[in-house]
This record gives sequence, C-alpha cells and structure tokens, in this order.
Amino acid sequence: MGQGRWLVAAAIGLALLAGCGGSNGSGPQRATLLLDFTPNAVHAGIFTAVARGYDRDAGVRLRVREPSSSADATKLLVAGRTDFAVLDIHDLGLAREKGADLVGVFALVQRPLASVIAQPGVPTPRALEGRRVGVTGVPSDDAVLRSIVRGAGGDPGRVRTTTIGFNAVQALLAGRVDGATAFWNAEGVALRRRRPGFRVFRVDDYGAPAYPELVVTVTGKTLRERRDLVDRTTRALRRGYEETKAEPAASVDDLVKASPGLDRSLTAAELRAVRPAFGDPPGRLYPARLRAWAAWDVRFGILRRPPDLARAFLTDA
Repeated sequence: MGQGRWLVAAAIGLALLAGCGGSNGSGPQRATLLLDFTPNAVHAGIFTAVARGYDRDAGVRLRVREPSSSADATKLLVAGRTDFAVLDIHDLGLAREKGADLVGVFALVQRPLASVIAQPGVPTPRALEGRRVGVTGVPSDDAVLRSIVRGAGGDPGRVRTTTIGFNAVQALLAGRVDGATAFWNAEGVALRRRRPGFRVFRVDDYGAPAYPELVVTVTGKTLRERRDLVDRTTRALRRGYEETKAEPAASVDDLVKASPGLDRSLTAAELRAVRPAFGDPPGRLYPARLRAWAAWDVRFGILRRPPDLARAFLTDA
C-alpha cells in the first residue's frame, strides 16, 4: 500500500551510519537492515533471527533500525546508508522507474496486505459508491481502492475520496469516513479489537494478484559486490521466519523485548492474522507472481511500464 503506515518519532542518528557495511576482522560481517515503519508483527521473523543469533550463525551481525519517516527506507538505501531495507513492492517499482538500481531479495509476505476497511453498515465494496473513503495520499492507495470497488462490480468514479494521511483507525472510529485504505494485518486487526463489525475487503479478494507486499531490498551494487553478505542475511531471515511460523508466541516475545512499547496482546493478534502469509519457504520471490504484480501496477496506474523483473528481483526460477 505504499510507504508505510506510521511515522516514528525517533531519528536514526549516527548509529545507523556506524552499523552500515564494514566487518569485524575475521568475525561476522556487520550489516544494517532498515524497516519500512515501526516494528510490528510482519517483522517478527527479522527480530527472531537476531534474538536467536541466526544472523551470527550465518556470519552476519545484523542491526535492525526504524525509519524516522515513512520515506526514509528508500532514500537511505539509495544513498548507501543502509545495507538492506524493507520496501513496499510498489515503492520498489517506482524507485526503479526513476532510475534507482534496487533489487528485491527476500519477500516478507506472499500476498498483498492492502485492503479497504469499511464501517459495519457497508456490506460490500460496491456499497462505497456515493460514500466518503479516506486515503493516505500515496498513489498505490488510489489503485487499491479502484481495484477493490471495480472487482466488486462497482464504479470507482462514484466513490468520494478524502485524504486522511495515516489515520485510518482514528477516522473510522470517529465515523469521519465510511471506509479507508489500510493494511488488514495491522489496522484491520486493531479496529476489530476496538469495535467488532468493521468490514475488511482485501485487494486480492477483488481481482488483484497474490503479490509480495513487503520486500527486503538491496542496491544492485551491494548484490554485485557483496553477494555473500546478501546470501548469508537472507539465510538468517529465512530461519527467523521459519521459527516464527513454528513458535509464534516465542517470536512475539522476541519482538516485544526488542520494542518494549508494543502491546503484546495486539502484536500476538496481528501475528495470528499475518502468519499464513509468510509462505513456505519464507522469503521466496516467484517470477510468475511478480509478472502478475507488474501487470496490475501498470493497469491501475502505479507504474508506467513493467520493470525488468530479472534485474529488479532475485528469484528462484
């Protein structure tokens, strides 16, 4: 859905720069992974990989950092100030379209997280015609909304949109909008816990393909010159997500310990929702799914043309 959902107050600071690249003699290679937004259940496997030492077992000392704003991940990756970054797949496509040499190497999830969440009185996306729907202002939000309404047999042109930023939960609870674009694994879970009855319309239930919403990304230079680091890191992440799938409660403990501000009960509920999307094996990028994603992005105006998928993603053919 594009560029993250929350803004985080703390700046990354010099610690990020110190953690990027480098090595420690004959010890593990140091590397920094920048998240797309504040830690939540979709990142559980990353934190479990670090907490259990899977990164060090693979010869990497991975430092996980939060962005200070929703656009930081792409900017800092392009600037060479982080080795890895979690990007929304649409942002990866848009960055490449602008000339950035970025490559997706590991899928956090195997299906879209994008959705439209509607008030209990909205039975189907088609019923949003003539009603007010909140969007963040990110281009992919408009595409998601149009795809869902059209997929339900409605006319997207009849939906009244209003920009609400990243405040879907507050706007829906206050009744300011009849629906809003949001992530079903985060805002959807939070809303249903606060007030049961909200309707969640997932974009891939209404015509969108099963594409990997969030992708760990590196620069082309990193992939060419430090392929061993990329392979070691993705190996550690795969172990982390395999452990998260096998022992979700323990993985929630790892995540909450690393990010004490998280609500453990809510995080556990989010992980129950998103865990089936992690895939088997975790991390794999499938060419057929990427082709379908690229075609959908072009069809709904996110991208002007499909990217060169062989250059944009490290896949298992």
